[in-house]
Amino acid sequence: MRNRTRTRTLACLITAISATAVTVAATPAAQAATGSVHLAKIYYNSPGSDRGSNSSLNAEWVTITNSTSAARSLKGWTLTDASNHKYTFGTFTLGAGKTVKVHTGKGSNTSTNRFQNKSWYIWNNTKDTATLRKSTGAKVDTCSYNTSTAVASKTC
Repeated sequence: MRNRTRTRTLACLITAISATAVTVAATPAAQAATGSVHLAKIYYNSPGSDRGSNSSLNAEWVTITNSTSAARSLKGWTLTDASNHKYTFGTFTLGAGKTVKVHTGKGSNTSTNRFQNKSWYIWNNTKDTATLRKSTGAKVDTCSYNTSTAVASKTC
């Protein structure tokens, strides 16, 4: 009887140690998968007067950062302001740990710069809200600012 109790106790102990080892081994992978795709900064007041030149429009931008350990497809994701001006990502993958800048004006899309191809400013100089949504419509992140000072950007 005593041997059976020891055997059961030993079996329980081995099971508990094995379960702990699996949990500990899984922890680094779980930690590596943490992070998000999120709005990082809005540069809403381009330098100089608002005359609508393409260079001025492109000085107005939003950065989106992927702080996860895996690349993320942003195809169909949208970036909107409070007035519902909408930019929809075409086929685009944001690399792990990478940032993309979405400009208001016209240009050639790259892995680090995307262009809304607008002819006038999107982001209000005093108050606005940026919203990032998945292709399903699920809200990923928002970033708002409300300022009457000469500040030109908002870190989200």
